[in-house]
Parts: sequence; structure tokens; C-alpha cells
Amino acid sequence: MTTGPLIVQSDKTLLLEVDHPGAEQARRDIAPFAELERAPEHVHTYRITPLALWNARAAGHDAEQVVDTLMSHSRYAVPHALLVDVAETMDRYGRLRLLDHPAHGLVLEGLDPAVLEEVLRSKKVSAHVGARIDDSLVAVHPSERGHLKQVLVKLGWPAEDLAGYVDGESHLILLEEEGWELRPYQRHAAESFWHGGSGVVVLPCGAGKTLVGAAAMGMAQATTLILVTNTVSARQWREELLKRTSLTENEIGEYSGARKEIRPVTIATYQVLTTRRKGVYAHLELLDARDWGLILYDEVHLLPAPIFRFTADIQARRRLGLTATLVREDGMEEEVFSLIGPKRYDAPWREIESQGYIAPADCVEVRVTLPDAERLTYATAEPEERYRLAAATPFKNHVVERIVRGHAGERVLVIGQYLDQLAELGELLDAPVVTGQTPVKERQVLFEQFRTGELLTLVVSKVANFSLDLPEAGVAVQVSGTFGSRQEEAQRLGRILRPKNDGRTAHFYSVVSRDTVDAEYAAHRQRFLAEQGYSYRILDAEDLAG
Repeated sequence: MTTGPLIVQSDKTLLLEVDHPGAEQARRDIAPFAELERAPEHVHTYRITPLALWNARAAGHDAEQVVDTLMSHSRYAVPHALLVDVAETMDRYGRLRLLDHPAHGLVLEGLDPAVLEEVLRSKKVSAHVGARIDDSLVAVHPSERGHLKQVLVKLGWPAEDLAGYVDGESHLILLEEEGWELRPYQRHAAESFWHGGSGVVVLPCGAGKTLVGAAAMGMAQATTLILVTNTVSARQWREELLKRTSLTENEIGEYSGARKEIRPVTIATYQVLTTRRKGVYAHLELLDARDWGLILYDEVHLLPAPIFRFTADIQARRRLGLTATLVREDGMEEEVFSLIGPKRYDAPWREIESQGYIAPADCVEVRVTLPDAERLTYATAEPEERYRLAAATPFKNHVVERIVRGHAGERVLVIGQYLDQLAELGELLDAPVVTGQTPVKERQVLFEQFRTGELLTLVVSKVANFSLDLPEAGVAVQVSGTFGSRQEEAQRLGRILRPKNDGRTAHFYSVVSRDTVDAEYAAHRQRFLAEQGYSYRILDAEDLAG
């Protein structure tokens, strides 16, 4: 028995004692193969899931490393059955492989013929495969490559895709590292992706995911389709590529609601690709418009369901997903794993912070007590109305005002979900409000004024969750959000994590109504950040300075 920070249990849960001196190291070591479930103050609960183990396997970790990690950090003897189960689960990855056979084209190979036999007996699998070649090989039509991988993951036999990729149409793209250079982790992330052929790179907000994309484009030297969340993000990608690569304005096209340009590098929004007219996806021909050598998915955790269906059909293209968190609230992590590819690189937030590439952050949850009258309205409301009543209570407005006053002279973002709440806050704080209805040009002007310091306070809706580069924003105040979304919480903290010129700490406030569903959602939202080593201080609204 050691005095480690971890208690490993036979139901695959791991209990981490947060205050233990070895907790941070243990957290980092288990991160590749365990997912955080609960994060109260002193003991955090992680779970070892098959998907996490397969991601770890694809990233180059083997069962021996996982077993060694558990045994070296565990306070008590690790249950033997669990160790066996971990080894067997990880061993399932790669027992089936997709290969490009010199005589038969695309085939599914079973390193263990019994496993191949087992999966072929499934009706779901048999619909996606062709003729049996021998005991260990079965033909697969290239159009079924993605669909087959999806089905196999669900059956618990994830196939390793070694069938290779088409090169696509070549196009010269060079990184121009003048006055700057790729950070070591950015270079490592791009190389890990390239070595694997396709997959996902996970980096904190503000850690330069765009540059990893640019580095991958430089490796591919081919026409590239970049899929992004919105038009603002598309313009930011364009600016960054013009600044960091040899690409010229004529080589980069924007394919959005406003423009329909198809160029060697084309940046398209998810929204335009998923637009349906009379039941038909009108813009999908974009995927076939050129012989793309690389497809980039920005904010891959937000990938809409129709895009998964399209991605299943383009498995011969190299695919790179970029995100700050692989967490999805819709349970479609398996689809990302099977169709975009496994996790190729994951940089812990705290590690990048310690290297000085993102700012340290102080996270505070400010708890507000609803007045009696509002409490009664909340108690008698229908369940679907309760979150809005609790999250958008006018009582929060004065709390926000005090927080903003307490950070006078600093650049503050106030972020929320409900437009009427944001309008009230804008009026109270005498600050402009940016929502989805704000024209793109006006948004860009306001963001630029904020960057230069002409504006110190900005009230923003969820349009600020993604791809918003405001390096000097040092304070964020969250008043309401998309229910219990962990990814949104990570994105919002990310708005203020760009390193500051003076090295100061960033402050992230979440204003929460106590004893309501707002508080429950807040606890859920914080899970991902707790996994990254961020803990929230709890403060009563009455005790706020300012």
C-alpha cells in the first residue's frame, strides 16, 4: 500500500483526493484514459470508459502504461479484474483493420479470424461489407468505409483505419515563420496528426489551434476545405492564414451565406453546409467541388449531425478536427472518434499555462439568493421555465455591476444566454451589446475598439463562445448559459486565457442563483474545467467587494 492520491475501484471509477500533494501529477497521468464524472470540493470521481481507452491506444499509450499509472498512484491494491479488463478493452482496438489491399482494394482484416466472424454475423455490419475473400479478409466498398467504422465502434470492436488517403489536388502552402515560430506543442500536435493521417487535436482556447491547422496544411501541400462555426470565425481564419502562410487573397475563398467562393483553400461555415431547401442539402456539392487533400473541422465538438453523415462519405480525405474539449453533450463522441478519427494530441491546460502560453485563471462562483417573491414564482413555474427564471433574475444585474466596478480599468466581457437579460445589463453598465443580430461589420468594429482599449466593457451573447480573439480581455462574467454545457464553460473561460502583456491573472466569474436548477447546471458546466485542474472559489454575493 502506498500513500497515493487515487482510489481505484472495481466498477472502473477512480477517486482522486484533490488536496493530496501528488493529485496534479495523477490528474495529468490519468487524463488520456479516464473521464471526469463529478467534481465536488475534495474528491473528484473519474471513470475509465472504453472510448477513452481506445483514444489512449490510438495516441500511442499501451495497456502496460495504463496499468502502471493506476498502480503507481493508487493508495490501495488495484482490483485485478479491472486491470485485466483494461488490458482486454485496449486490445480490442486494432484487432480489426481497414487496409488497402493490392489485389482486392479496400478490405477489412481480422487479425483474429474469430473476431471477424463475430462481427460479420451482425446484420448491421453485413450491410456495409462485400464478398468474403478468406478467413481473415472481407471486401469493403470505399463508400462504406465511414459507415462500417461507426458500426464497429458501437459493437465494441473499433477498426484501425490504415487504408491510407488520396493526396488530393496539390497546392503550394508554406508557413512563413518571420518574427514568430510555431510553439513546440503546436509543432508536436501537427506532427502527431500527420503521422496518424486523420484525427483530433485538443488544445486550450487561446493556445493557437489555427496555427496547428496552418502547419497541417503546410505538410499536406494540397487544396484544403476548412469548416468553421460562423462567418466571423471564417474571416479570422482567413486573416491568420494570410499573415502566417504564403497564401494570397486570391487563393482563399469564403463559402458562407454572404459569399460563394470556391478556391484552393475554401473556408465554409457549418451553417451553410447544413442548409436544406425542399429536403435537399443544396450546398453539399462543395464537398465534391474540388479534389480536396485536407479537410479541417474547427470546433469539432460542435459538429452538427448532418456533417457526420457527409464525413462518413469522405473517409479517403485526410481530416483534422480542432477543439478545446472533446466533450459533447449529445453523446456523439463515438461519431467523432470513428469518422474524424481518434484523439492524436491533447495538451493539458495547466501544462501550457505553466509554460507561459496561456494566462493563469482565478475562477469564482458567485451565489445569489433569489428574493422571496421570485422564489415563489420559481417554485410554482413549469419545469421548462425554471431555468430561465433562475438564470435571468434581475437580481443578478446589480451583482454583475459590482464585479465590473471591482475591476475598474480592466477589459471585462459579460456573457449570457438571454437577449432581454443582456439588453438590461448593457443599459445598466452603459456598454454595447453584441448578439447574433448584430451585423458582422458592427461586431468587428466593437471587437476592435475593445482590443485597443477604447471600450472597456462589452456585453456578449453566445456568439462570443467561439473563435473570438480578444487577447487583452482579463475578466469574464457569466450570467447565464446553455443549460449544463461543459464545452461552453471551457469556451467562455478561453475568451480570457490569452497571455497578458503584463503577465496578470485572468478572472472568470459565474453568477449563479442558489437552490435552483441554475446551481445544478453550474455544477455540471464546471466538470470539464475541474478535469483540467481549475477549481472554483465559492463567494456569496453579499461578500462581494465593490
